[in-house]
Amino acid sequence: MTSNVKLREIIRKIALLNALNYGGKAQPGPVLGKLLAEDPHLKTRVKEVTSIITGVVREVNKLSLDEQRRMVEEKWPAALVKEKAVVEKMLPPLPNVESYKRVVTRFAPNPDCLLHLGSARAIILCYEYAKMYNGLFYLRFEDTDPRLKKSALQFYDLIREDIMWLGCKWNAEFIQSDRLPLYYEHTEKILRDGNAYVCTCKREEFRKKVMTRQPCPCRNLTPKENVARWKHMLDGTYGEGEAVVRIKTDVDHPNPAVRDWPALRIIDTKKYSHPRVGSKYRVWPLYNFACGV
Repeated sequence: MTSNVKLREIIRKIALLNALNYGGKAQPGPVLGKLLAEDPHLKTRVKEVTSIITGVVREVNKLSLDEQRRMVEEKWPAALVKEKAVVEKMLPPLPNVESYKRVVTRFAPNPDCLLHLGSARAIILCYEYAKMYNGLFYLRFEDTDPRLKKSALQFYDLIREDIMWLGCKWNAEFIQSDRLPLYYEHTEKILRDGNAYVCTCKREEFRKKVMTRQPCPCRNLTPKENVARWKHMLDGTYGEGEAVVRIKTDVDHPNPAVRDWPALRIIDTKKYSHPRVGSKYRVWPLYNFACGV
């Protein structure tokens, strides 16, 4: 195929596409513009090229619209596939964000398994919102249930690797099992201030009281008595399931789960050893307390 024959084929393709876009009638001007945009070297041959375009456009315009489309489908089917415009979607703004000094987000996995697609969604949303508002993104390992949600050492690093693979970087990292002394410090202060108590009621007995909006007897203990009970939780006097620290709320609250909710409980870590701290601690915070401190 000679150079001019190749050129005519290129022009024919451009002319046919131009015709399809304009009701079956191609225009020499736009065809020339498109051709020169694709091959600027042809600017030195404009006179010759214009003559070829005029002839090709005349031939194309003699065809019906169906014939034009059929010819393109046979020779250049890919040319009929229009690329979809890429629309960059943005996260919606956070409500009342101006009311806060800084946006702080966190991803808080329990390192007892690998991450999944749902985890990736949460990670990216938290990271991108922190980035949007020039805030902070924290990684916090919720590993304070060695009995029912036992963590495994390998998952700490695997989770870190997955977050980095997603292109997200955290500003600070917290591991809840490293913070037991801090939780203990806050617990004793709350007990001394009279805002919590150590409950030794049987679970079912307490549940009956809660459901009937009645306080359990332990609620009326003095701060001194509660601190003494707290020490017994720590030193092993109480066994697993025999005592919990409860935060004093409103026993008449419409939501039973809010009424004097449990903050810390005893776990026999000699039996259910923690992968990072072993059996060093026996009193462990529950979710709401750990998140609040």
